[in-house]
Amino acid sequence: MYIHYSGYMDTQTAIDVLSALAQPTRLEAFRSLVAVEPQGIAAGELARLEDVPQNTMSAHLAVLMRAGLVSGERRGRSILYRANLPSLRELVLFLLRDCCNGKAEVCAPLITALTPCCLPGRASPDKTISNRAISS
Repeated sequence: MYIHYSGYMDTQTAIDVLSALAQPTRLEAFRSLVAVEPQGIAAGELARLEDVPQNTMSAHLAVLMRAGLVSGERRGRSILYRANLPSLRELVLFLLRDCCNGKAEVCAPLITALTPCCLPGRASPDKTISNRAISS
């Protein structure tokens, strides 16, 4: 993945990343990986969570890896997958680069909504994914 010196993702990379996420199973798999950060999850367990065959999940994970959204690390006989949060950050920055034409009052609600759910005193806006991924 190529990121310009400005800290923003280039247009073609953003298109590639968005294309990788533009499929329901890949999108849900990525969301599940984000929910279990930083520990990650094995491909087989992720396939079980998403109710898809393991070989299908492996193919989807390969697409997400090529887009730079996930990484895999061999642990014994399985591969532990993790979300690449810096890539997600770069995508969001790319999308918001020219947000609101510099009018802070227009951007403020958006920035507040993007504040990480893991800050003290802030609840996750979507507990469904994280509860499903962690408790299953």
